[in-house]
Amino acid sequence: NMKINLIDKNIEKNNTEIEIIFVKDIGNSEHKELLETLEFKAKDESCVLLAESKKIYVGYEEENYDSIAIASATAIKKLQTTKFANARIELNEVLENNFKALIEGAILGEYKFVNYKSEKDKKKIELQILVPNNNEKFEKILNESIIISKAVNKTRNMVNTPPADFYPEVMAKTAKKLARSADIEVKIEGEKYLKENGMNAMLSVGRASVHESQLIHLTYKPKNVQAKIVLVGKGLTYDSGGLSLKPADFMVTMKSDKSGGCAVMSTLWAIAKLELPFEVHGIVGAVENMIGGNAYKPDDVLKAKNGKTIEIRNTDAEGRLVLADCLCYAQDEIKDIDYIFDYATLTGACVVGVGEYTTGVMGNNEILKRNAVLSALKSGEYATTLDFNRFLKKSIKSEIADICNIANTRYGGAITAGMFLDNFISDENKEKWIHFDIAGPAFVEKPWGYNPHGASGAGVRMTIKFLQDLVDNN
Repeated sequence: NMKINLIDKNIEKNNTEIEIIFVKDIGNSEHKELLETLEFKAKDESCVLLAESKKIYVGYEEENYDSIAIASATAIKKLQTTKFANARIELNEVLENNFKALIEGAILGEYKFVNYKSEKDKKKIELQILVPNNNEKFEKILNESIIISKAVNKTRNMVNTPPADFYPEVMAKTAKKLARSADIEVKIEGEKYLKENGMNAMLSVGRASVHESQLIHLTYKPKNVQAKIVLVGKGLTYDSGGLSLKPADFMVTMKSDKSGGCAVMSTLWAIAKLELPFEVHGIVGAVENMIGGNAYKPDDVLKAKNGKTIEIRNTDAEGRLVLADCLCYAQDEIKDIDYIFDYATLTGACVVGVGEYTTGVMGNNEILKRNAVLSALKSGEYATTLDFNRFLKKSIKSEIADICNIANTRYGGAITAGMFLDNFISDENKEKWIHFDIAGPAFVEKPWGYNPHGASGAGVRMTIKFLQDLVDNN
């Protein structure tokens, strides 16, 4: 809800209440002495408000996306603590070169999840940005970054919503609403469809919930299609762990187990709004994993849509079962796929391995994986590859079924989960598939950079950047 206006630098028009100044070095700033007295250092996340002079000084260390976006968010957060509602920023060379970061940092930094607060902060912030007169370039970046940031914030809102108010049917309704607000078709299937189409893995996970599981299929088809892309998301609206019940502490935050599915839905919305030249399908398995007399059990053997049998040894390794059927569905329904990406808060092991800010990128195609990591880093997200190997593959063998849903080793859990999914990728798509484990960055219980406490909207920016890079390279 922030308003951002671009104003020609040369037109003297100053009706703003306060100015935001980005500094890498306070050496030549007009309030140098005062800043030194306040021990202000031009470092990332450092910020000072000079209320009398009506200035906010914010530091940055490097001339890159991360530093500028964090500075931008830090300044907006400082502004939120005051009565000032409109601010101006005059672009310098550094800000011109990092204009995307400036805009996205501001909008992502302003975000607060207050839907459940009885007293809401109603202040609307207005930002006036003074640009050189050829502002078409900035206009284009501004419009694009607003769409991207909105998509991230839509994801955050969905993920942050408690499970009593966001269950599979609500997720399906939300998908319909997103589709209506953009040029997207939507198809929703329920449990009858899952049963009739042999999607028993996904069906079993949601069996004990009072909420019916939903298969959501969004489609965006523009006129001149350059490639066909499928995005698959894990939509566990709540994960109690099933009969392999999670300890109480680990159950808190499990509303975030739908992060992959929410990211897919918002990303499709953004792709349609940006009118990217791709046919894109978004497929989400919306399911709640609960306990009850009819819950699926450790020792069960489930048959997935592609006929593979899965021995269940832990009902808390459920996301991979939902994804297995959704991946099969995607490949059966959609022919001649160019890329198939899946997004899931899949494993705690990934968070242990690479920390809570980084996405683990897996698959069979080395070049594709590296390109995905590159796009992620350029978009402002952290990502790294985790490599499959033959020795870990042996650890998900089952004595009684084709495959086991957990490994027989506690090591390499993110990779063994990725290799489990590989069993549901057909040979013709092996090189086109990437698995993104977003378990870390999707939901963190403290603010970081321009991300708030809770959901961050992981996956959205890196996917859009990947597609934009495809356009540029064609």
